[in-house]
Parts: sequence; C-alpha cells; structure tokens
Amino acid sequence: MWNDRRIDTHPPSPPPGGPLDGVTQVAQLLRRAAARAGQRTAIVSGDARPTWSELDAQVDAAAAGLRRRGLVPGDRVAIVLGNRLPFVVAWFAVLRAGLVAVPVNIAFTDREVAYQLRDCGARLVIVDEQRQPALASALAEAEQVIVPGDPDWHDLLQDAGTGDVPDPVGGEELAALVYTSGSSGRPRGAMLSHRALLANLSQLQQTAVPVMTPDDVTLLVLPLFHIYALNAGLGSVVVHAATAVLVERFDPVLSLEVIQTERVTTVVGAPPMYVAWSMLPQLQEGFASVRLAVSGSAPLAPEVFRRMREITGRPVYEGYGMTEASPVLTAAVVADEPIPLSVGRALPGVELRLQAHSGPGAPEPGPGEAGEVVVRGANLFSGYWPDRHGGPDPDGWFATGDIARIDTSGNVFLVDRLQDLILVSGFNVYPREVEAVLATHPDVAEVAVVGVSHPYTGEAVKAYVVPVEDAEPSAEELIDHAARSLARYKCPSSVQLVGSLPHVVKGKVAKGPLREEAR
Repeated sequence: MWNDRRIDTHPPSPPPGGPLDGVTQVAQLLRRAAARAGQRTAIVSGDARPTWSELDAQVDAAAAGLRRRGLVPGDRVAIVLGNRLPFVVAWFAVLRAGLVAVPVNIAFTDREVAYQLRDCGARLVIVDEQRQPALASALAEAEQVIVPGDPDWHDLLQDAGTGDVPDPVGGEELAALVYTSGSSGRPRGAMLSHRALLANLSQLQQTAVPVMTPDDVTLLVLPLFHIYALNAGLGSVVVHAATAVLVERFDPVLSLEVIQTERVTTVVGAPPMYVAWSMLPQLQEGFASVRLAVSGSAPLAPEVFRRMREITGRPVYEGYGMTEASPVLTAAVVADEPIPLSVGRALPGVELRLQAHSGPGAPEPGPGEAGEVVVRGANLFSGYWPDRHGGPDPDGWFATGDIARIDTSGNVFLVDRLQDLILVSGFNVYPREVEAVLATHPDVAEVAVVGVSHPYTGEAVKAYVVPVEDAEPSAEELIDHAARSLARYKCPSSVQLVGSLPHVVKGKVAKGPLREEAR
C-alpha cells in the first residue's frame, strides 16, 4: 500500500435527517416533487412547460409502457437524446421501471455507439430522429428502437396506469451505466447505483452556499448524457422541485437571451461557456437574474474567473469530480467564498486524502506537496461493467488518478493527471483510441497523441504523425479520417508531420518530450 497522508475529512455518509431522508430510488424524487409542488413548472423545453404533476404522470405512463414491451428489472435502455423533454421522461421512466439507464453521447459516431450498445447489452434504444440515420448500423443490431414523436413513443406515453410497475427498491441496485474512458483506452461503463446518485445529491444540498432552492430556475445547456448535468444539475432541480430550462446547443448570445427571458437564477456550466460569455458586451445585463454560477468538468482560467466577477459582480464557483463519484467530490460552494485556481473543498460526506503517486516506498506527501487524490464516500460507483472490477478497495477508498495539492484550510488545487487522458470541454479523450484510428490511414506509419492547452476547451488533441515513406498526408486529410470514426471532440485539432518519434528503451513512445515541444 502506498504511503498516504489524510489531508481533509468529513463524515463518510450524510447525517440523518438530510434533504433526501427516506428516499432510496432516484425516481422517487420526482414523485416527491409532484406531491410537494405539483402545479409548479418543472421543465422548460421549447414550447413544452409541464408541471411537476404532469411530468410525473408522463413518467408513470412511460415506465408502464417500457414494462409492457417485455423489459424486466435490470435490463439496459440506451438513451441517445439531446436536451429536450423526452430525455427527462426517458431517464426517470427507465429508473421507475426498475431498468438501467445508459446515457449515450449524441456526438458519437455509428462505430462508437455500436460499441457501447454491444458492451452494455442494451435491449432498447431511445434515439433522436435527427440522429437515427447516422446511427443506422448501430441501431440495426438493437432489439427495439423508439424515436420520440413516432407512434411507438406516443404509445409508450399512453396512460395505462402504474399497475405494471412494481414499487422501486433502489439502494444498491444499478441505476445507470455511464461510460467513461479508462486505462484500457476503451470506454468503460461506470456502474452507478441509486445509493451513489442519491448520496451525491444529498451531499450537494449541505453546502454553505445553497446549490439549489425551490425558487430557482436553472439553465441546463450542458448535455444531459454527461453525469455532471444529469445528476448534479437535473437531479438537484428535482430534489427541490425547482425549474429546469433545457437548451440543446450552446450559443453564447442565444443562451444569454434565454437567461434573461426565463429569469434564470442558477447556471450549471463549464469553462468554455464562461470564456464565451465573458467576451460579450451584454454579459452584465444577461446575468442580472443569476444568483449562482458553477463551473466543472475542466479548470477555469484565472483571467476568466476575474472577468466574470468584475462584469457580473458575482463569482463563479468551481468544483471537481468524476463519473465514478456521481460526480462531485469537491466544490467551492462548501465554503462561503471561492478561491481562484481552487476547485473547493471536499463535500460533506466525502473523505479525501493524498497519497504518494510515484510508487511503493515513496515518501508521503508533506504539507503543500502534491499527491494522488484518493476518496471515499457513499457517492462512489460500484465498479466497472459488467463484473464490478476497478471499484473502491475493501476499505471503500478509490484512487482517482488525479494529482493535487491541498492547503491548510482544505482547499484543493488540481495539478495534473496520472494517466494520459486529455480533457476537452470536460469530456475524456483517451490518446490510444485516437492513435488507433489514425494508424488505419494508409499514409501513417506511426502516431502519438498528446493534449495541448486550449483557451476555449481547456485542452485540445494534437497528433504527431510519422508518414510512410514518400507519403505526405495533409493535416486536413488526417483530421477528416479521424472524424469518420470518432466524435468531433476526440479528433485532433492539429496534426504535425515528423520524421520520427522519441522512444524509451522498451520501444514505447516517450510522450514527455512531445508535450514539452507542444507547449
């Protein structure tokens, strides 16, 4: 066991009597919201503005409809939908029916979706009409496919009562498989139980600065297939029966207009959004109704933090998490005031420590020194699909692979990542996956991919390519080649042709010199 030093701890589970006391299944949150605030607007999605009672009734009907289709508890249902009302209905209906939800990145290519559907064994896929043609091969292998707006979707929403749906159990039962890149280089399904999702929601409601209140109107433009928007965002809205404003695509000007029109009070965001907003002359007026803006998925540049505060008069509160933690581990809202460059302090109910990251026998991190972040809490996943491998150790601790420093007040400052993962707008990009695709181009002899700093997305993908003899592939040609098999955010933003790549003694590409050259 590596040496470690406990830096900052909290009770390992939320105290009794918290905001979710008695709730054991995620879909129960929706039932509770309908009972408490039935006539309040739940979702704003285009022209659709269902109340909490109306949304609960739609979910009841859809859950019964899913069971009528022969699905049984534990079956996986893939959700390939954008930020619209059907996503919310599908998410809660799947959970209410005792099934397992598998949110799928709507930017994925046919190849990427096919892999995920095969890996999770999805029995049913709910997919946007606009995405259906591009996913023809992947969907052809699916047992059942439903498209919102089609007769099958209308049939699903027919009010057939809830007699076909047993009372949900929840707890340690699997609620969702959320795919994330890992050390294998292929996406892995993080097994998130109802217990884990609910624990993180409870932890988020116990901060010094309220994450959500019943009076809040929350902008959700971050994609709901991402666990940050799905649980920390939508989940917190449901906990308090607040109102969620769904926007499918981020446009800086149009989103500011939505914030003004709907009088949005809380913004769940990521650095690229704040970068774009901070450059608009109408930012101050647009953010007039906003009481709380949070940022996650990637570090927020100090200059953007400063500009947002100067223009709006309010800070942006950063946080840090990962899919395996459902997802939030630390947040600036734990304290009263955010600190630039810090991702805040550990949430109540999350234990966080540092351990030496240079191998067995290494000295433990001293005060102010960097170490690997290791966490424990009820919000952690159950391991990776399908056999629960790679989960927390027998004592409940999980090594994140992230390196950080922690000051004497418990504020966490991220330094780097142990693995080679590249973080583009908060989404994981694993270099080996990109390298494997580029290597299939006939003019590529060898390739290495690294992350480079990017002012808008945090990081971007750069490829160093050794062409085959007498070949001169263009950067545009190689990027287009990658785009045919990879989501756009995974594709290189730049390609550099080189005569050779640096190697270590065992023949593996030495990426350190490449990163230095890129910087």
